[in-house]
Amino acid sequence: MPVLKKIIILNLLILTSVCDVFSQSAPGLDENIPYLSTFGGNSATSWGDDDFLQVFFWVVPFSQKSPVYLRVYDPDTGGALDEGNGDFNSVVSFSVYGGDKCWSDTASQSIRPRGNFKSGYLLSSKSFGNDPKYDKQWYSFGPMNPSEGEYSEKLGGHVFKIIAQGISGDDGNIYKYFLSTSPSDNKAVEGGNLFTYKYHFRLPDDPKQVCQIYPFADDKTISVEVRNFDWDNDGSIRIFSVAKSGVICSASGEDKWIREIFRITEEEKNTSLEIQFIKDQKKQIKKNNVVVTVLNQYGISLPFYVIPIGGIPVYTPKIGMK
Repeated sequence: MPVLKKIIILNLLILTSVCDVFSQSAPGLDENIPYLSTFGGNSATSWGDDDFLQVFFWVVPFSQKSPVYLRVYDPDTGGALDEGNGDFNSVVSFSVYGGDKCWSDTASQSIRPRGNFKSGYLLSSKSFGNDPKYDKQWYSFGPMNPSEGEYSEKLGGHVFKIIAQGISGDDGNIYKYFLSTSPSDNKAVEGGNLFTYKYHFRLPDDPKQVCQIYPFADDKTISVEVRNFDWDNDGSIRIFSVAKSGVICSASGEDKWIREIFRITEEEKNTSLEIQFIKDQKKQIKKNNVVVTVLNQYGISLPFYVIPIGGIPVYTPKIGMK
């Protein structure tokens, strides 16, 4: 059995036995991120979305035989959670894909989805505008038979994809996902996980709250390029791992990308990194949306898992021997 698969399966079995059910939400409980964000297709990128598109995947383990649901909280664009630019006029579509190549096609994993990023076959789709019926409510896609996802021996299950895409308008849709065995309740799929290669999310308004996301570095990773967009210079960004203790990462200004390269040590291979977002308490910036990607030395995107593979990294200092 491949090392990566062993790590994933062992980690998921352990975590599902000790974490509460909200570990299968996206954003994840340990990330301390309130919501995902996708803006209407006519928005200005300075609002914190560079391409008005977010692609998420979820893994249903081979042991899961009964149908699953992908639930979306507050899918409409209008109401208290969403970010209006004048009157709400935006439409955002949510499309679910399964089948061969829905995940493994490299276009799906690109940080600039083009070409065949809608690979696989379309299982379900729905567009949402300003509809009070869905304000602060859940909408469930499914039921989906696990076998409808793409078979992946590497990930230990079947993989599905959901694409949130801003079709029109200039407002921000603020929402979150939950992988469930029920269409009406959040009941975790044992051993399931969600991940993305390009994270679009809303930061907490409370400046005392610290957020973190967890890219996974496999055994072929020798360096990573961390990119972030429209951080608005809202504090600092730090990287933690088994070998890094809060290394400062360059932070972007408004409507700008910034990137920085970090070497990956042997002990960091096949582990999750932690990218931490620490707000500036003096600035009191609210409704700050940011985009983050991490690439390896080949320019290949690394996945962010809502349940970090191998667990949350703990820094282990090296003690010199005399």
